[in-house]
Amino acid sequence: MKLNRRDFLAAGSLACGIALPAWAQNARSLNIAIHPEPPTLLAAFGGVAQAQMINGNIYESLLRFDEKLQPQANLATEWTVSKDALTYTFKLKRGVTWHDGQPFTAADVVYTADIFMRQLNPRFRLILQLMQSIKALDTHTVEFRLNYPYPPFLQFFDVNGFPVVPKHQFEGVDLSRPPALKPIGTGAYKFKEWQRGSFIQLERNAAYHVAGLPTVENVYFHVIPDAASRVAAFESGRIDVLPGGLVEFFDVARLSKLPGVAVTTKGWEKLTPLSMLWINHRVPLLQDVRLRQALMHAIDRDAIAKVAWQGFATPANGPLNHLTAFHTSNVRAYPHDPAKAKKLLAQAGYKGEPVRLLGLPYGEIWTRTAEMVKQNLLAAGFNVQLVSADLPGTVARQANWDFDLAFTYFYQYGDPALGVARNYVSSEIKKGSSFNNVGGYQSVKVDALFERGSREIDPKKRAEIYTEVQRTMVDDVAAAWLLELNFPTVYRTRIDNLVNSALGLNDSLARASLRS
Repeated sequence: MKLNRRDFLAAGSLACGIALPAWAQNARSLNIAIHPEPPTLLAAFGGVAQAQMINGNIYESLLRFDEKLQPQANLATEWTVSKDALTYTFKLKRGVTWHDGQPFTAADVVYTADIFMRQLNPRFRLILQLMQSIKALDTHTVEFRLNYPYPPFLQFFDVNGFPVVPKHQFEGVDLSRPPALKPIGTGAYKFKEWQRGSFIQLERNAAYHVAGLPTVENVYFHVIPDAASRVAAFESGRIDVLPGGLVEFFDVARLSKLPGVAVTTKGWEKLTPLSMLWINHRVPLLQDVRLRQALMHAIDRDAIAKVAWQGFATPANGPLNHLTAFHTSNVRAYPHDPAKAKKLLAQAGYKGEPVRLLGLPYGEIWTRTAEMVKQNLLAAGFNVQLVSADLPGTVARQANWDFDLAFTYFYQYGDPALGVARNYVSSEIKKGSSFNNVGGYQSVKVDALFERGSREIDPKKRAEIYTEVQRTMVDDVAAAWLLELNFPTVYRTRIDNLVNSALGLNDSLARASLRS
């Protein structure tokens, strides 16, 4: 018997452990592919993209956001802002319980903000610097009082940025490393089982605080490392959803033509992902701005967007995605110019010292991107060495500054004060975390501008401040910005309302439903 390529891949997918048992194939189960497997699912400990997609349906925040980034009620039913924009008061929903049956109260919100997120979340640490007080006015009312205005404050309260955790579970626990605890949230799905290397199962929360939701009984996130096997699993019906970034873009057009299949790029409105290379500014070689400028001129971002990303990306011109508030294109340009890169290297006195380029283990598209960047750098005269590691190893290398250049992409959350500042301000240079200023870029001017921008109420003045931020950082080459990313999600049309918020799959599964 002969096997064609598709049959071979399908057989390979079975061998990789993604054949679904009967309990995962019933009409009330949703099967989603993931890769790589997250290190942990515990709220802010699980900050990588794959973990957020899962734990965002276990945990909840005070608000949800629609595609226009307008706040919607969630754990908070209403909220008010004082006339001086210094006091935010949230009324919490009554009758909400944690997955272990304990009541959800204002004490959980205060603990999450003042202790849990203070230690674990670099974006919220920035906000805490402007906080005068966080207190529970009663069991279902929380007040945040600021020292000065912070215009994007409400935007922080989505489940990616502020997943509310149970005080009774974490109080007294060492938060310096992920504790061996089962994730407990208030969300529509409860953690059920994790078979390492195979799948993570969530089950319907029968006590969910929104009547009639969820309708899907079980959600399985299947760990499938190989892109071809993920596609084969989808084609065979074993997988229902290929999240954005998990399907090779050259397969998207073909899969979209299959019966009962749809493609969407919705659900990224709040995330606005941007990819870049961390530049390790602690490395003496990379402290010369001419060498960093050579790096920018060496990389052919247009070709990478068209070839590796199949047009689902556009070249970035600086630290802000063009969909992020206050983006400007009026900055120094770095067109692909290998000759100019070589000239800058010569001016910098570069003598062929090795440069370590740390890849990102997020599938074939990142492997191809890394190879193209490597070839670009070699062609411009860099002695570049591509370094690979699994996800925990990559995170550890970035967190401990063990690289020269390192691929990453991060979410911007609609405002530079929320998703951009943390990557560049000197106060967020903290060894041991990969979710802050990993590159070690330091600029007194940029620090001051980011602080001013976060406090300014007048949108026109904020725009002026952030324009200056972008110009300064692009001149400095604070990082090697690559692409603005646009991830298509491939799914079966029998799934209704799969994406229903600005965070997409990260908090939409409660409201998704399956047709027979």
